[in-house]
Amino acid sequence: MSISKPSSLLSSSISSISGTVSNLNSELLEYVNPEKPTHDHSSVYYKRFFISKFNLGDKAIEAKFSAPMKIAEDDQITVSGYQRDGAFQVLAYNNQTQQVTSNENWIVLGLGALFFFAVAIGLLNSEIVAEGALIPKLFLFGFTLVAIYMGYRALLIREAIKLISN
Repeated sequence: MSISKPSSLLSSSISSISGTVSNLNSELLEYVNPEKPTHDHSSVYYKRFFISKFNLGDKAIEAKFSAPMKIAEDDQITVSGYQRDGAFQVLAYNNQTQQVTSNENWIVLGLGALFFFAVAIGLLNSEIVAEGALIPKLFLFGFTLVAIYMGYRALLIREAIKLISN
């Protein structure tokens, strides 16, 4: 098992770990939209997360992706992410055994951040906010926070991809 850390300010918490997969446990977490009609069983109304938990050496690894990870027991992989709640959270991975590299889509997150910033700027320039009403200010604050989070998450994923590609 090897661990490496980049020296960039943004990704000071991002690191990569290489090793052999052991104790692989994959599961599917599904959320149902509470506004979904009860007679409709379409998958469009479900939000799915594919969770993989495994060990790389003595490190506990947890990965949540919108598609299942392509890994198996005894695969040689490199994961890139950050430490949280006693487990290493994966943002991107490279499976050398199966020759697969995958990550969440940072471009969509970046575009989402731009959209939320545009809505926040539109609210900032509105007369309702200028008048001092509380609700529009709360929406402005909320849209700005979501945009910052999405932008930061996109940059983290981008840094994780750079780290495993080196």
